[in-house]
Amino acid sequence: MGVVFDRARLVALLKRDALKLGTFTLASGRTSHYYVDGRKVTLSAEGAALIGAGVFARLAERPNVVAVGGLTMGADPIVGATLAVAGAEGRADLRGFLVRKEAKGHGTGQLVEGPLEPGSTVAILDDVATTGGSSLQAVAAVEALGCKVARVVVVLDRLEGAAKAFAARGLEFESLVTIRDLGVEPLES
Repeated sequence: MGVVFDRARLVALLKRDALKLGTFTLASGRTSHYYVDGRKVTLSAEGAALIGAGVFARLAERPNVVAVGGLTMGADPIVGATLAVAGAEGRADLRGFLVRKEAKGHGTGQLVEGPLEPGSTVAILDDVATTGGSSLQAVAAVEALGCKVARVVVVLDRLEGAAKAFAARGLEFESLVTIRDLGVEPLES
């Protein structure tokens, strides 16, 4: 494999560009002493290259994974970065997909967009995991199509219950980094 994942550089980028300290209200309604805006890194050229390499490395041991995707917005740039690395590394067969938050009300009304075939083995991707809710929504959508989820890979795990939620569903879970890598202690989960 020609591409190398520089974990230390990803941590430095996340600290510099994505981590905000203060008081923030999360989607769950909980208050947090920090916020990680993953898109500040996933939508930068350097961040995309690092993340694509990191995710691709996590999939190297899963050659049966034929597609990568996740819930739209958080997963979009990660899917693109992973596909770019895969193409450069001889995995031109890897496909991507995106899961809408709700089925579109026009056209074909699809919830899952992209060349995903029923029966495929896939990996679910996301930028930040707290409880795992976004990724579990994507898991449900692809399982409804008859696909099998081999692994969930996120850029950053806030260490607030996602791993436990995935384990309860029998799903392999891995993060490229955790909030502790950024020098921040997680909230009590």
